[in-house]
Amino acid sequence: MTAISTSTAAAGNSSALLVLLKARTFIALILVTAFFAAFAPNFLSAANLVIMSKHVALNAFLAIGMTFVIVSGGIDLSVGSIVGLCGMVAGYLVLNGIDVGLGWSIQFNTLEICLIVTAVGVFIGAINAFLITKLNVAPFIATLGTLYVARGTAMLSSDGRTFPNLNGNADYGSDSYRWIGAGDILGIPVSIWMLIVVGLVAAYIASRTPLGRFIYAVGGNERAAGLSGVKVNRVKYFVYMFSGLCGALVGIIISSQLVAAHPATGDTFELNAIAAAVLGGTSMAGGRGKIGGTIVGAFVIGVLSDGLVMMGVSSFWQTVIKGLVIIAAVVIDQAQQRVQARVALQAQAAIQ
Repeated sequence: MTAISTSTAAAGNSSALLVLLKARTFIALILVTAFFAAFAPNFLSAANLVIMSKHVALNAFLAIGMTFVIVSGGIDLSVGSIVGLCGMVAGYLVLNGIDVGLGWSIQFNTLEICLIVTAVGVFIGAINAFLITKLNVAPFIATLGTLYVARGTAMLSSDGRTFPNLNGNADYGSDSYRWIGAGDILGIPVSIWMLIVVGLVAAYIASRTPLGRFIYAVGGNERAAGLSGVKVNRVKYFVYMFSGLCGALVGIIISSQLVAAHPATGDTFELNAIAAAVLGGTSMAGGRGKIGGTIVGAFVIGVLSDGLVMMGVSSFWQTVIKGLVIIAAVVIDQAQQRVQARVALQAQAAIQ
């Protein structure tokens, strides 16, 4: 009886610890918010919450796309450069349209500009997928190369200069472009509504569709997934193209918010996206992760970044702290896997 009681107590302790580990992102968000609410002036003011929500949305978009990529067993280092390039494409179209020669140019309205820019982001994602699936280039190397190509192209588009004053032209219907970044619906910024839509669509795909199951299967065991009939290459094309789409949306939002486009926009954004995904419980080994957890992870990163700025912490120390957060997230994730394995063994022993 004593042995049974001890075993039951150990199982109960392991289960309680597992619950805490699974809720770590929520706990981290609560603790970080409480800390900055106490020590950062006006941290919970309405104006700061609106600004912070816009910052969080930018990282969350990229993190959602990154989650699909990491869950499938890959990595996308190019999303930050996609943000910069797509912002420059948007800026060029708003200011100049497309010159067809003989003094003629094709001008676009806001919707057409957004469609063209998102198509550019999706196309770059497709290039990543082609390199990985058809040319067998490792995801890290393929997306690293695309990172440099996209960033260099963004620089070449303006010789490194900014496209300023993206106010658009009412005659062409592009004057509403700035509304994307500065406007609101029912008092909520447009970028947040966009995030809600993208988040819900991504969560539905991940949890309710065969495609979502295929993404997890490919990340869990690519060879087994292929042998079971999963179109592995098609899955990889989807996740990288979706990541490119998310990068394009962020490029649109930032250029609209700033009413300007700069080729260096999005520099190191991919690192924040990876951090948010990992912090939200996505395994770097693939096969495990949830969109909801990633969004909460993006909030943790966003609250941490804005709170440190409001407290006047040096940008150098901010980088150090973010690095420590990523390391801690991976260490805790490994601990969670060990506890899960222990709980499974204890449950199996109890049945026998």
